[in-house]
Amino acid sequence: MAIDIKAPTFPESVAEGTVAAWHKKPGDSVERDELIVEIETDKVVLEVVAPEAGTLTDVMAEEGETVESEQVLGKIGEASAASGKEDKSSDDASAKKPAEKSEEKKASAGNGSGKKHDVKAPSFPESIQEGTVATWHKKVGEAVKRDEVLADIETDKVVLEVVAPADGALAEIKAEEGSQVESEAVLAIFAEGAGDESATIADKTPAASADDGSGDEKIGDKILAPAARKMVAEHDLDVAKIDGTGKGGRILKEDVQKAVKDGSAKKASASAPAKAAAAPAVEGERIEKRVPMSRLRQTIAKRLVQAQQTAAMLTTYNEVDMSEIMALRAQYKDTFQKAHDIKLGFMGFFVKAASEALKRFPDVNASIDGTDIVYHGYQDIGVAVSTDRGLVVPVLRDTDSMKIADVERAIVDFGKRGRDGKLGMDDMIGGTFTITNGGTFGSLMSTPIINPPQTAILGMHKIQDRPMAVNGKVEIRPMMYLALSYDHRMIDGKDAVRFLVTIKELLEDPARLLLDV
Repeated sequence: MAIDIKAPTFPESVAEGTVAAWHKKPGDSVERDELIVEIETDKVVLEVVAPEAGTLTDVMAEEGETVESEQVLGKIGEASAASGKEDKSSDDASAKKPAEKSEEKKASAGNGSGKKHDVKAPSFPESIQEGTVATWHKKVGEAVKRDEVLADIETDKVVLEVVAPADGALAEIKAEEGSQVESEAVLAIFAEGAGDESATIADKTPAASADDGSGDEKIGDKILAPAARKMVAEHDLDVAKIDGTGKGGRILKEDVQKAVKDGSAKKASASAPAKAAAAPAVEGERIEKRVPMSRLRQTIAKRLVQAQQTAAMLTTYNEVDMSEIMALRAQYKDTFQKAHDIKLGFMGFFVKAASEALKRFPDVNASIDGTDIVYHGYQDIGVAVSTDRGLVVPVLRDTDSMKIADVERAIVDFGKRGRDGKLGMDDMIGGTFTITNGGTFGSLMSTPIINPPQTAILGMHKIQDRPMAVNGKVEIRPMMYLALSYDHRMIDGKDAVRFLVTIKELLEDPARLLLDV
């Protein structure tokens, strides 16, 4: 009986994905939970694994095709479907068995650790050219269990885990931390069996050299990791002045960062004029570079345009006097940090004010599903967090019941995990409203774009001292522009304005948050 291979269930904010890579071809046998295909969305790359062991019989969505949530991608038949192929090669295999057995015996006799495996990097989707070995969680010779995480590969989109193929130990690491690796590159040699015995292999393995295939380069008597080599070139450092702390004196990225910080590896000043003279500007030269747009960027562009074309999007603006919030923050920031071990920021106040306003204006907290309106009896607010890979929007759950300290702690955690690439799909699913803070980057005013199927998004901006009329007098006040973009199909203009005014009033008089007035 054929079993359907389906795309994962996408969150509400993700309308579709793209088939990035098939790791199996029709006719290939697969094991249960083995990776078959990757689906790329504008948030993350999702892995689709085999629901049962068998043979891949049909591929119904080719690489590059756009698929929807839970769409059938292919089919798996019974394992017997591939038996003919296996039987066909059985005669050849039997002829090779004596030789293979003798080789296995030699290998086993040599190290006592059983069968060897290549530990490879995952197959990257088309939009990712290479990754960086971020962390090795196991050392050479350390015993590990099957499916235990060996290493993390960091790409510009997500962090991918590399797991052990069997019980055993790492015999040799071929790509050190900081190394750049390509799709399916060999990262290490893994030996089945006891970990203690495999450690002897590493002791006999020489340090990486310029021609060992790991990407290291030898300059003089120094061996540089790829990431370190790149940083040395960027800062024009003298390699001879850098001390390596890696295996065999290998110079790692951290060593170069330390040298840059303390300025101990600068080249002689005489080389500066030569460098300036070596690269004269070509008068009249106008350089252009054309590169294909990544599949991920194409998906993001498509969703942004779709959001503007689908929603009847309008934006209303207001401004808030931040004097009271800033005074409150200045008065209690030290006490707050001692009590909760977290800094008191502005986002906690905005999240609490938005939660209260959403309760008073349920239309702003609703979403549109086809011809239906879904009213949410809870407030799950997405907060835009900036990372090196771009903007991500993890969701705070049940913000009405959260304290300001809980909000601030969760946002710091989101920021850290976002920078480390550790945010998962569960963190970004199901928001009912979004807050984005362009003021972090100095934006004075902007028009945020709604995150479908939500019907509104609040934009915060830079706090700017401006002259304001207060009780008939001109005073300098710290002011912030607020922008609320909303879907006019769902929210009337007067409700959008009143919603924003409510947030303004709650922030200008924080006591309202405590008194619920």
